[in-house]
Parts: sequence; C-alpha cells; structure tokens
Amino acid sequence: MIFVRNSRRVAGAGFVLAATLGLAACGGGEDGGDNGQADSGDQQQSSQMPSSSEAMAGGDGVTTNDDVFGPACDQLPQGDEPGSLDSMGPEPVASAASTNPLLTKLVAAVEATDLVDTLNSQEAITVFAPADDAFNALGEEKFNELAGKPDELAPILQYHVLGERYDAEGLSQAGDVETLNTEGGPVKIEGEGENMTVNGAKVLCGNIPTKNATVFVIDTVLTPGANM
Repeated sequence: MIFVRNSRRVAGAGFVLAATLGLAACGGGEDGGDNGQADSGDQQQSSQMPSSSEAMAGGDGVTTNDDVFGPACDQLPQGDEPGSLDSMGPEPVASAASTNPLLTKLVAAVEATDLVDTLNSQEAITVFAPADDAFNALGEEKFNELAGKPDELAPILQYHVLGERYDAEGLSQAGDVETLNTEGGPVKIEGEGENMTVNGAKVLCGNIPTKNATVFVIDTVLTPGANM
C-alpha cells in the first residue's frame, strides 16, 4: 500500500504523497464523482484531487465480494474463515493481508519495514500485492537481504501502492497510474478482467475488498523504473 524504517520518515513522506496523489476517500472521476469532500470547497481536500490520467477512472474504487475475479481466488479460504473474503472485507488492508494465505511474504516485508499501522491508517488506496510465488522467484537469500535493509525495500513496496482507490474497471480506464514511489515512474495497466496485467504482471485475484483498499494479487514483484 511508504516504506521506510522509522515512523517519523514514514509520516513525513506520507503527508507529501497524500497531498500529491490524493489520498481521498474516493477515486478521481471525470466529474468528481461522489466525492463530497471535493465539492465542499475545502482547500486542503481540493489539493488532494488527482491531476494526472488517474482522474479518468470512474467510480470510487470500492468493490464487493461479487466483483472479485481471477484464477487464484478459489485458493482463498471460504465462509468466515481467516483469509476469506468475508473476513478480510471489514479489516484495513494490512490486517486483512495478514490472514491471506497468498500473501505471507508480502506481509513479512511490510512488517520488516514497520508499516502495518501506516497502511491500515490510509483512507482509500489500491494495493498490487505480489503473491508468495512472486517473492519466491527472487530467491530466499535475496528476500532475506531486502527484509534486513528497509531503506532498500522501501521504494519497491512503494511501487505497489496507489494513492487512490481503484477497481479493475477504473484501472483499465486510467491506463497509466502513478504509485507512491513517484520516482519509479508510472505503472502501466493493460487488458481487463481475466486478461488484466500490471506492468506485465498477471492479476491472479483482483478487486479484493478491504476496509480501506482494493487489492490485486499479482504474480510478479514490480520493478520501479520499468516504464521509464
């Protein structure tokens, strides 16, 4: 969903990124959508409205269990078991991910950078969540090395979080979207539905709803700067 070692740096970065990328309760629509905060004329909230191609996305990015799609979705627990859609939906994103059996490596990376509370406290974000197999492809030694160097892990994790909440339709409409790692360049969205890719990474399970984020489990760890 960021990602520096100490909370003071995280807070400072989060403030700047929030103002730049628009951590508002709703994704940016062409006509402002249902974003009552923007309509109120409040200067601070207005400064959070997106100014890039992200504004092309419609809706508020909030999904339901019925919107979830992808070949790996059936690997999630069912009913009200931990890690199921029903159990994750009411939880903020980091807490929800901690019970998702597809995301144990990502959760370990977030915990290594002490960013659980930071992710959970955001109002409306989108998370591209590499599945365990994506991290396994890096090799255990490389993963452990990164986990031990939060400053190097930080920009990688930042590149997997958008400062607005998108559903799959909104991402397809936006095309290119900026992440919290603004120096890493935009993330390119291609295709839609079962054929959607994020910088070439396949969506394994998309439109997963959590309290403050929409999650897309992907099959590859994204590389900052890949589209620059």
